[in-house]
Amino acid sequence: MSFNDIFKSKFLENIESVSILDMAIALALAFGLGMFIFLVYKKTYQGVMYSSSFGTTLVALTMITTMVILAVTSNVVLSLGMVGALSIVRFRTAIKEPLDIAFLFWSIAVGIVLAAGMIPLAVAGSVIIGIILLVFVNKKSHCNPYIVVLSCTDSITEKKAVDFLNDNVKKCVVKSKTAANGSVELNLEIRMASDNTDFINNLSTMPGVNSAALVSYNGEYMG
Repeated sequence: MSFNDIFKSKFLENIESVSILDMAIALALAFGLGMFIFLVYKKTYQGVMYSSSFGTTLVALTMITTMVILAVTSNVVLSLGMVGALSIVRFRTAIKEPLDIAFLFWSIAVGIVLAAGMIPLAVAGSVIIGIILLVFVNKKSHCNPYIVVLSCTDSITEKKAVDFLNDNVKKCVVKSKTAANGSVELNLEIRMASDNTDFINNLSTMPGVNSAALVSYNGEYMG
């Protein structure tokens, strides 16, 4: 093998397998759609603590997926190696919000579709998905569950407090009860008919009621 034969390898031949123009267009569109996904995520986030790093991850994931699929579509052998390499990757980061999974798959799907050359599908699909998420996630609902944490002195006060809640909310269900000498603590799930929370103020002033607290609840956390 001569010195010139070294530079005739398949590695150097792959340099021109994807044109500079195709790479620039695909990555620019991936960045633009990734930023759109990031903005939709920011507008629809309803978790406890917003993480800007996750939003940045969505942009990076869209571009990385586009780059990987561009390489895979230009070389069949590389595609087989890529499948084998990705099959051993394990991600340990926990996804706390179920909606975050949708954003991750959205970013990956956009990267795949863009790299496949289906630009209208990627753009139109992202716009439609973004509008749907903005409409449904940000839709206000007065029927969201809340938890009332009630502390009272005896069972008579407890009955009066529960009857008061039943008269002022749409639904009231006892979730837990703790009884001790001279105190009764209740956790009640309620569904309010409106945003008015004055009934908690009135409940806390009832004779025998030590304290009354209202917290939002979505099944995953209270805050």
